[in-house]
Amino acid sequence: MSVKQVSQNAEVDERLAALVTNANAIRAIASAVEGTLGPKGLDTMLVDKFGEVVITNDGVTILNLMEVNHPAARMLINTARAQQEAIGDGTTTTTVLAGALVGTGLDQVVKGVPVARVIEGIRAGVRRALNYFKEVAQPIEDLTDPLLRQVALVAGREHQDIADLVVEAARLTGRDKLHDPFFKLADTISAQVGADNQVFRGTIINKERMNRDMPREVLNAPVLVIDDALEPEAMEDEALGTETGFQRYLELREQFRANVNKIIEMGVKLVLVDRGVDDEAEEMLTDAGVMVLHRVAHKELVRAAEHTGARALKRTGLRRDAVELSRYLGRAAEVYADEKLEHVRILDGEGRPMATILVGAATEEVVGERERIAKDAAASVQAAVCGGIVPGGGSVELAASREVERVRGEVRGMAAYGVECVVSALQRPFSHIVANAGFNPLEKLGDVLATQNERQGTTSLGVDCDTGEVVDMYQLGVIDPALVKIHALKAAAEVAEAILRIDTIIKKKENGSQPRAGMEPLEL
Repeated sequence: MSVKQVSQNAEVDERLAALVTNANAIRAIASAVEGTLGPKGLDTMLVDKFGEVVITNDGVTILNLMEVNHPAARMLINTARAQQEAIGDGTTTTTVLAGALVGTGLDQVVKGVPVARVIEGIRAGVRRALNYFKEVAQPIEDLTDPLLRQVALVAGREHQDIADLVVEAARLTGRDKLHDPFFKLADTISAQVGADNQVFRGTIINKERMNRDMPREVLNAPVLVIDDALEPEAMEDEALGTETGFQRYLELREQFRANVNKIIEMGVKLVLVDRGVDDEAEEMLTDAGVMVLHRVAHKELVRAAEHTGARALKRTGLRRDAVELSRYLGRAAEVYADEKLEHVRILDGEGRPMATILVGAATEEVVGERERIAKDAAASVQAAVCGGIVPGGGSVELAASREVERVRGEVRGMAAYGVECVVSALQRPFSHIVANAGFNPLEKLGDVLATQNERQGTTSLGVDCDTGEVVDMYQLGVIDPALVKIHALKAAAEVAEAILRIDTIIKKKENGSQPRAGMEPLEL
C-alpha cells in the first residue's frame, strides 16, 4: 500500500470516528437481545454486584437492567423504552431493526455514500414499508375471534394458561375500553407468589385492612374514595400556642368527628384513602364495621374509583351534606381481604367494567418472569384489537422488504443505497428467529424468497421453527399485532437517522467548572 493510500485511509477513519464508535455501541446493544427472538430464543442472565440474578427472555427487561455507559447505546435503550410505553411490546424488534439500519448505514458511508443520501433512502424505504404494514393488516372485528388467542399465545411465549387469562380479561373489559388510549390492559395484571391463576371482574388494592378488627368482607358496599388524608384540617404550630388558635383546633376536631359520623350514617362500607387516617377516625370506623384502606397507590385509587363509579374528593369535601355527598359514592357487589396474598379485591363495581388478571408462581424469580410474559401478551392483545394483525415469524417484514426493493427505481442516485439498508434491516428479524431455532438463516431466507416468487401475492410465508419447512404463518397460528411492527420500524428509523447524523462527539464541561490553569476553552 502506498503512503498516499495510507494517508487517505487515516483521514477516512478520523472523519468517521464518531459514526464508527456510535455504530459499534448500537450493534453491541442489538446483539445482547437478538438471541431472545422467536419461539426458540434463549434466556439472558443479568447479575448485579451483590449477586442478585434475573433470568429473562424479555427484551425491555434486559435493556433496562444491563449496565450501559455509551451515550448512543443509552439513546437506543430510551427509544426501546418509548416503544414499550406506547405499545407494550416489540422492544427487541425495535432494537434489532435499529442495529441493522445503523450497521448497514455505516457500511454504505464507508464505501463513500454521503450520509445525507443514506438517510434519504432510509426515509423512502421506511415510508413504503409502513404503508405496506397498514395495507396488509387484518382487523379483529370480534373479541371472540380465535386469532386473538393466537396473538396472546405468541406474545406470551407459548404459555397457554397466560394466553387464556389475557383473552378472557380482554373480553370482560370490552372493545370500547381497549380502544381507550389512556387504558392499558397490561396494567390490570397482578403477579404474586402462591396465587392461583384467575381472571375476575374487578380490581385489586395491594394493601391490607388498616385494622384487623375491621370486617374481612363486605357485600353490596357503598364506596368512598378520599384523594387526601382522612384527618382534621391542619393548623400551624404557632396558631396552636394562642387561646384563639386552640379553640379553633377544638372546633376542627369536633367538625371532623361529625364528618366521620356522617360517613358511618350514610352506610359507607369501604373507605379508600390516599394518605394517612387519624387515630380517632380509625377507631370510629372500626367500631362501625367499615373497612378502611390507607396510603393506597394513586393508580390503584383511580382504578377503584372508575370501577365502582365513585368520585374522589378531598377532606374538605366531607363538609357537604349527606345528600350531596352521596353523589360521590360508588358501589361494589363484594369487597374482601385476601389475607394470604395480602391484598383486597373489589368485585363487580357499578362503574366501568374492569377485569384483573392474577398470575401466580412458586417463587419470586419465576413469578416476576410470568408477570413480564403476561404483560407482553396483554399489550399485544390490546394492540391487535386497536390496529389489526399481521403474520409473525418475520414473514411480514420479508414481504415488506420485497415491496421496499421497488423503491430503488423511484429514488435519485445514491439514495438507493439507503433503501438497501431498509431491505437488509427488514430481513434481520427473520434471520435471527431462524438462527435461534438452529437453522442456517441464509439458506432459509433463500427458500422463503423463492417460494414467495412462486406464490405471487402471498405475504405470510415464513419458516416452521420445529421442522425448518416453509409454511404460511397464518395457518401455523403465528400472528403479531400490526401496531407493534409499525411502531418498531418507526422508532428504529428515528434512532438510526439520529445516530447516522452525528459527525462529532464533544465532551461537555461540567456546570460551573472553570478551565484549568494553562488551558484555554475550545471555541466552536
